[in-house]
Amino acid sequence: MKRAPTVTRFLAAAAQLVLTGCIYNKQSAVNPAGPQAGRIDTLWWSFFWLLGVIFIIVMILTLLTLRRPRRDFDQQRIETTHKASEETDSRLRRIITGATILTIVILFVLIVASSVVGKQNSEFSTAPNQLTVQVTGNQWWWQIEYLNSDPSQVLVTANEIHVPVGRPVQIRGLSNDVIHSFWVPNLNGKRDLIPSRVTTQWIQADHAGEFRGQCAEFCGLQHAHMAVWVIAEPEDKFLAWYKAQLQPAAKPSTPEQQRGQQVFLNYECVYCHAIQGTPASGQNGPDLTHFGSRRGIAANTLPNTTGNLAGWILDPQSVKPGNHMATVPVSSTDLHPLVEYLESLK
Repeated sequence: MKRAPTVTRFLAAAAQLVLTGCIYNKQSAVNPAGPQAGRIDTLWWSFFWLLGVIFIIVMILTLLTLRRPRRDFDQQRIETTHKASEETDSRLRRIITGATILTIVILFVLIVASSVVGKQNSEFSTAPNQLTVQVTGNQWWWQIEYLNSDPSQVLVTANEIHVPVGRPVQIRGLSNDVIHSFWVPNLNGKRDLIPSRVTTQWIQADHAGEFRGQCAEFCGLQHAHMAVWVIAEPEDKFLAWYKAQLQPAAKPSTPEQQRGQQVFLNYECVYCHAIQGTPASGQNGPDLTHFGSRRGIAANTLPNTTGNLAGWILDPQSVKPGNHMATVPVSSTDLHPLVEYLESLK
């Protein structure tokens, strides 16, 4: 009796997730936004219609068999001693042989089609304007690093990837702990992130939009709360965002923000987080240099709002149980300026 509410809540949450994906198409493999996802979409619908037709034919044959008139006991006894004619036996052999050959051909075609799409999606791009983004999986958030031969142009952020429309982007996957799987279904299929190994994947957005991604490999308690957003923008907007993100954190502009900065630097926050332009240089947690410009907190578990941020700082375990963020005893007088300072980092 006690399990019913839990099951009901689970089904309601699952239905809400599916409905949200269907309505907004923010995380859907059948709403492709790039060439890689377009190939997967074509392959999926080809499989769907072909196998759907086969399923319907099988069901029709099954129903026809079930509707055959029933024989009485004497007729069944006679049939058990009756030997089929050579013509009937030969016809059955031809039917079975033909069905077997057709099945093998269909399976072979499906395997070849799947292999061709996989090969095309894994081909290395030689475009001169390609972008390389290193994505590192952590329990349970994503570190995003834009690689560049010029160290001054290397950008580090978290849980959001901005890409220019029409440019190929190489996702260079790493993991700091367990196996994760990077998956943005509108742009490409899944790619595992394996400790001590580097995996690669290509994505390209054909139009501007926001596409939700997810860790697709169970990686622990908060696996479901490990989301990433890919935001595709026109080239000029992307370059403006990139240039702004390379700048140090904005200096506090009000006395309240100045106090909030001191609160941040005086608490244990500095041991895990970095804010460029300040003494904070922790590497265990997300870089917070431009935290205020991000759409979500706790790997997009919650929208980035004042109330959510305050609750996350005070008691992160109640929001995301099992996460590795320490519960810091921030006093009520320090909380408001700290939140205001973090929100100003844009």
